[in-house]
Amino acid sequence: AGQNRNIWNTTGCWAINLVSSPGSGKTTLLESTIKRLGERGFHKIAVIEGDQHTDNDAGRIRNLGIPAIQINTHNGCHLDARMVSSAFDELAVKDTLLFIENVGNLVCPAMFDLGESKKVVIVSTTEGDDKPLKYPHIFQEADICVINKIDLAPYLNTKVEVLRENALKVNHHLQIFEVSATKGDGMDAWCDWLQTESAKCK
Repeated sequence: AGQNRNIWNTTGCWAINLVSSPGSGKTTLLESTIKRLGERGFHKIAVIEGDQHTDNDAGRIRNLGIPAIQINTHNGCHLDARMVSSAFDELAVKDTLLFIENVGNLVCPAMFDLGESKKVVIVSTTEGDDKPLKYPHIFQEADICVINKIDLAPYLNTKVEVLRENALKVNHHLQIFEVSATKGDGMDAWCDWLQTESAKCK
């Protein structure tokens, strides 16, 4: 992880580690983010995708014209720094916003530093508002919490304000964004943050 950090600092790359349970909408959020940043003229983006099997998610990102490398962990439940280092070598990019989409899991990825600048935990309203209390470690380790699928909250028993409160109970330093990756709600604030933070490493 330390070597990754040094390499990314040297090459002007700013890496964020996206962690969540399966089905939270990580890849959809990533697609929506890439499109919105592209509309702003921000195209220096690369993606490392982590899944146990298939290259479906990397294919979705490549369809947007963004370089993406798929890592298949097979029986593994998380990415590690060595896997990410090999994928980054293959990407061969610099001065880039690097997204690392981890394997869908709220337990194992919390325990592994990949060398990222920020860890972002994504939780969707469809998962209920008690996820931070049931899986506190990953929220404790995160810098940012993105609450996704807020457009579905009126149709669920989930209360977005309770989900936010529970996340802050676990980690009161969390910066929280409430978004709908499909409808666009809250995406401008999320993309503003990405552009501002990534510019700091230049």
